[in-house]
Amino acid sequence: MLSACTPQGDPGIGPSGLTDNFNRPQLGDLWQNTGGPYEIRDNQLHVRGARNKPLWLRRVLPNDVRIELDARSESPEGDIKLEVFGDGTSRAETESYTATSYVVIFGGWGNSLNVIARMNEHGDDRAVGPRRPVEEGRTYHLKIERRGERITAFADGQELATMTDHEPLRGRGHDHFALNNWQADVWFDNLKITPL
Repeated sequence: MLSACTPQGDPGIGPSGLTDNFNRPQLGDLWQNTGGPYEIRDNQLHVRGARNKPLWLRRVLPNDVRIELDARSESPEGDIKLEVFGDGTSRAETESYTATSYVVIFGGWGNSLNVIARMNEHGDDRAVGPRRPVEEGRTYHLKIERRGERITAFADGQELATMTDHEPLRGRGHDHFALNNWQADVWFDNLKITPL
C-alpha cells in the first residue's frame, strides 16, 4: 500500500449530491487513477485487471451518505468491488493490499462471497452477507448507505452485507470513494451520491 494522506483541495460533496453518467470520451479531472486500466467506453466506465489500483473520486464524502450506481460483470467470477471512506490515493504496491476504506465486494472469491470489509478484505472481522452470486452480463443497481455506525450494501434492493463499526472510518484519510477491481471484466455507470 502506498502511504498517503487525503489529497489537498478536494471539494466536498454539497447538499445537492453528485452524479456521473460517464457520457464523455475521457475520465477527466473528477477522477484520480492510481494505475489501473480504467477507460470510458460506450458511455460507461470499464475496467479489467486493475489488480487493486483504485479509481478514486476527487470529492470528499459526507459522513452519512447513499452511493448508487449500476454495475455489470462480464466475467464468470463476478467480483464487483468498491471502496468507501478511503484516503483518495492508496493503491496496491504488491500482491497484498490493505485498503484505507471499507471494501464492498459483490461476488468475490470465485463468485462465492458478498462482503463488507474494514480495510482488510481478507480479515476475520469482515461482514459476510447471504450467498447471492453475480450473474454474468446482468446489470445490477448497487446501493451503499452509511448512517452513523452502520454501513449496508444492496444489489437490486436485496441486502448483500451489513456492518456495524463502533469506530467508524471518517474524517481526513477516510473520506473518499473509489471503484476498484482485481481481474474481472466490469462495467460501471450512473453514479449518484446523496448526503443523508
